[in-house]
This record gives sequence, structure tokens and C-alpha cells, in this order.
Amino acid sequence: MSTFNFDEEINRYGTSCVKYDSLDSHFGTKDVLPMWVADMDFKTPPCVINAIKTRAEHPILGYTFADDSYYRAICDWQWRRHGWSITPHQIGFLPGIVVGMAYCIKAMTTPGDKILIQSPVYPPFRNLVEKNGRQVVCNSLHNDGTRFQIDFDDLEKKLSEGCKMMLLCNPHNPGGRIWEREELQQIARLCHRYGVLVVSDEIHADLALPGNKHLPFACVSEEAADNCITLSAPSKTFNMAGLGSSYFIAGNEAVRHKLETYLEASELNNGHLFAFCTAEAAYREGEAWLSQLLDYLAGNVRLVRDFMAEHLPQIKVMVPQASFLVWLDFRALQLEQPALVDFLLKKARLGLNDGLSFGVEGRGFMRMNVGTTRATVGRALAQLKKAIDEGSF
Repeated sequence: MSTFNFDEEINRYGTSCVKYDSLDSHFGTKDVLPMWVADMDFKTPPCVINAIKTRAEHPILGYTFADDSYYRAICDWQWRRHGWSITPHQIGFLPGIVVGMAYCIKAMTTPGDKILIQSPVYPPFRNLVEKNGRQVVCNSLHNDGTRFQIDFDDLEKKLSEGCKMMLLCNPHNPGGRIWEREELQQIARLCHRYGVLVVSDEIHADLALPGNKHLPFACVSEEAADNCITLSAPSKTFNMAGLGSSYFIAGNEAVRHKLETYLEASELNNGHLFAFCTAEAAYREGEAWLSQLLDYLAGNVRLVRDFMAEHLPQIKVMVPQASFLVWLDFRALQLEQPALVDFLLKKARLGLNDGLSFGVEGRGFMRMNVGTTRATVGRALAQLKKAIDEGSF
């Protein structure tokens, strides 16, 4: 089996890379370690690169379509990794997860409808609802100090008040929480009872860290399977977000037909030449790379956890069960959010995601992307410790 070098430092500047080349426009300075946008600093798996090269060697780059082998690769992957039995007929191409969520909102609800989110959550959840003229209903998650918990009494109350859709983040971003079977079953029961369609964003599903296992929402009960649209992609898993190769899975024929009709009306589901071959390559040949990646990411998470416990115990770490994103609690510094962001940017020279962008529940928190070399994570922690030790806040 090949061994992959995740310690290799790769210069991404000058590649129109959001994470690096837009530092100045986003943070107002280039002098920060970029640990924000959720892509990784590791080489995309060789199988994906080879799929691009092989296809590019053909001298004609014409119109394309997803053939049966693409859909079968997705079915095989979902069964092998998650025990989820699906058919090609249930799958539809999407150019991205966030875009796909917007399509679901437009296709399955009408302006003014109520859509429930669980905050703090990835900012587009709220933004898409608001910008598409729907009403945000928030079921705030409870932070018990180690992970997020769902307030089911509040959830039922909110769902019963006329919600049409629930946007579920599974696994959760920014908390890295893998929801348990009983929790997902309860969500399914409540949404079925009140006629609320679930759209489950499962883009981090394949990034369950060692010792954890993701459970697709659609697998937990018949109620769930019949009342959801699942959004998934190889993009986060295999560091290929720039290829725009996502998809939805819907077992309910009527739900699937309604979404497909919306997409087909504007030809939004056609895909592009490299989307299909790279996704298939990742799912058929990328498992060894992914296994080593997950071990490496777990090591980075342990480094953050252990460093904070030893050197900065006032900074609390929510250890993720999935993904390379770490939710950090800075409330002990007793800084207002603008001052916290300013301190981390100007004194610690760290480009992190502002916790408040995930919702009011994120006040006093920041999100750190550790999908980078261990040396870079170490530099970030050292810069943070130096800034706090100097008392420059």
C-alpha cells in the first residue's frame, strides 16, 4: 500500500486559492496563518489527479454526461462506508452542496415559508434561507462543554409552528458532532409528524475520525428515508472542492421528481467534463489515501487538544468526531467578539473563522481549520500562546 506524505508543505499562493490568495481582501492583511476556509493543504489524491490527466489527454473536450459507472461508484461507496443501500435512480448531480441546498429551498418551499436551522451552524444555512425570501426558525444547540446537544422540546415547538423544511447538518459544522441514531430518529419522527421535509447536509460524512462512525439520516428509519433529501460530495473528503462534483440522494419518488423538475427546467444538473471521472476515481481508488488522511487529522486534533490543556487551559476545545474543523471557546479571555477577532488577527496572526458568523451562539468562539501540516498547526498554537502570554489583549 502506498504511503502518502501529509507533512509536505505546498505553496498554494498564486493559484487563485480562496484560502491563501484572498487573505488581504478578507482579513485586510497577508501576514496571517490561514486556518479558515474548509479545504485542506494536502495534495489531492493521485487517483483524482490521474483521472484528470487521462481525460485531458483526449484532444476533444466536448459535451458530457454521467454514465452508469459514476452512479454505481456512489452507490458502492455509500454501501461500503456507511451501510446505506441506494440505487442510481435515487441520485442526481449537483454543482455544489451550498448550491444544492439553495436549489432544495427554491424547489421545495415558497417565499415566506419557515425553514428551521440548528445554530451555531455553517453560515450559508442561515444566509440561504434569508436571501431566498424564507423565514429562519432557529433551534439553538446546547453546548455542554464537550459537544453540542439538541433541545428536543424546543425543536418540537418550532417544527409544530408551520415549518416546511429543516436543514440538518450531519455531521455538524462547526462542532464536528456525529449525531447518534436515537437523536436522528427523534428528528425523523418530529419532522414526519409535522410535515417538515429534512435536507441533510452530509458533506463531512466520510471524515468521521478513527473511533467514530457516521450514520446517514436516511438510514435511521422509514420515516427518515421517506422524508429527506441527502446532500453529499467527495469534495471535502478528497480535497477536490474546486471540481464542483456534488450530488443529492432522495428515496421518495415524489420529492425526487419535484427537485429534478426544478433542476431540469434551467439545466442546472448537467455537470461538467471532470466532475464525473474524478468523483468516480475518488470513490473507487481513494480509500487508502483517506484512511491515512483520517489518522493524520486525528493527530492534528490531538495536538490542539493536548496543547491547550497543557499551555492554554483557559481555551476550551470541542474535540470533533468528524472533519478537520475545531470549535474553540475563547470566552475566558473576556473579550467582546470584535476585540477577540482583532486580537487573534493582529497579535496572534491567525486567520480563523469568526464564531459569531455561525450564529449568536458562537459569540466568544472561533473555528480553526487543522486540515494542514502538523508543523503549521504547531506554528499556529505557538503564535497563539505567545500572544496570550504577552497579555497583549
